[in-house]
Amino acid sequence: MAIETRPGENGTAAPPRPTIEPASTHAPAMAQDPVPAARTTKVEIRNLNLYYGSFRAVRDVTIDIPANEITAIIGPSGCGKSTFLRSFNRMHELAHGARMEGSLLLDGVDIYDRSVDAVDLRRLVGMVFQRPNPFPTMSIYGNVAAGLRLGGEPKPADLDTIVERCLTRAALWDEVKDHLGDPGTSLSGGQQQRLCIARALAVDPEVILMDEPASALDPIATLRIEELMLELRGSYTIVIVTHNMQQASRVSDQTAFFSMGEDRAGYLVEMGQTTTIFTNPREQLTEAYISGRFG
Repeated sequence: MAIETRPGENGTAAPPRPTIEPASTHAPAMAQDPVPAARTTKVEIRNLNLYYGSFRAVRDVTIDIPANEITAIIGPSGCGKSTFLRSFNRMHELAHGARMEGSLLLDGVDIYDRSVDAVDLRRLVGMVFQRPNPFPTMSIYGNVAAGLRLGGEPKPADLDTIVERCLTRAALWDEVKDHLGDPGTSLSGGQQQRLCIARALAVDPEVILMDEPASALDPIATLRIEELMLELRGSYTIVIVTHNMQQASRVSDQTAFFSMGEDRAGYLVEMGQTTTIFTNPREQLTEAYISGRFG
């Protein structure tokens, strides 16, 4: 991947980022619910299989992720949802013996091509984990600035502007602006998760992955995270894994339901607009899961 630098908001310098150029050809898109003509595809996945050694964790998934929307991945425990999510920024391959088959294209570029640098990719595709994980030795300010400093030290004034902007976008600035030097771990659980979102936003990603981002939080903190997702979706493509059916129905534009086959591999049962999946799914298995008869 070639690297270029583009200006950030408010005239500040954004970190270098990969230049995405479309691939020449790829497999045709799968049939999905009718969607508005203006929708564009951000991530195209074709015949994806994910392995840990000889065990296939995810089987033959073909799916399109639209840009600037929230896509929810739901399904019972053990059906490969988190493994699937981690394939979007190649975190899956960090596990011993992990490998993949198929293709996963971001803006038309196969991210598993040898020419793609995984570090550059992870700046484009950020990750927010199930449990808040602020860097324990860093301040609130330092946590947000950490990713920027890896790409080269910005000017202090620029860094201050970016940190404030990201904390504001994460709905945290007013709560911490007088305590930026305090440890990130001094915050409450919900605040820590919003700090991690601010940290992900600081490197100007295009896709944000969220793996059960509110499962460890209380109801009030969960609501704040959901409100934040809805605020961010116009600027970012968001993919969230959740066991919370109500959360998926509240925040997502489309939903993909995964289940587990007899071979213990996770597979896509169906995908569609969230309102359709929750009110009139095509598959009986989806209806059974949505209604709580299993899972």
